[in-house]
Amino acid sequence: MFLLKEKISTQIEVKKSKFIATLAPFKDFESLNKALRDPKAAHVVWAYRYLNEFGQIVENSSDDGEPKGSSAPALLAALRGAELVDTCALVVRYFGGIKLGIGGLARAYGASVNEAIKSAKDMGVLEFFEKKESLKVFVPFALISRCEHFAKTKNINFSQEFNVAGCDFSFSINHSQKAELIKFCATLNIIVA
Repeated sequence: MFLLKEKISTQIEVKKSKFIATLAPFKDFESLNKALRDPKAAHVVWAYRYLNEFGQIVENSSDDGEPKGSSAPALLAALRGAELVDTCALVVRYFGGIKLGIGGLARAYGASVNEAIKSAKDMGVLEFFEKKESLKVFVPFALISRCEHFAKTKNINFSQEFNVAGCDFSFSINHSQKAELIKFCATLNIIVA
């Protein structure tokens, strides 16, 4: 699975209708959905996929007045095909006077999102998604430098909060890093919470 690091927009034209696709991190969905509303735009079709607190993928979409099932499923299919999570896709359509039919709409909306996904790949704004968890470890003063060195050599993200007895490390780790961290802490007699 992949994440989008930043917003990206592309435009295609199909039979005089303009389709402007915007891909963005899911956290920006509500504000973008409001910002992209334009009285001149015929429709703002959208779809999103995100991970909930249980690690399940939640999906939703809207045809926004286009014939039911003609456009939003194409956006969702493009997001699924690119294995994007925590990402939203919004496509603004400016009607060009020629009706596209159900199949034509599906192809046009799908092509517009696929173009944005291709641009995101070309620009390097997609990153591999890896589920991480938070882990806290209390480290006495005498062992702080060893823990910092271990985390840095293993590319483990951490933050520190110092107190009178030592330091609370907060780690953001994946499954394999967790096993390494637990093993390392055991060698120093540090309890992992």
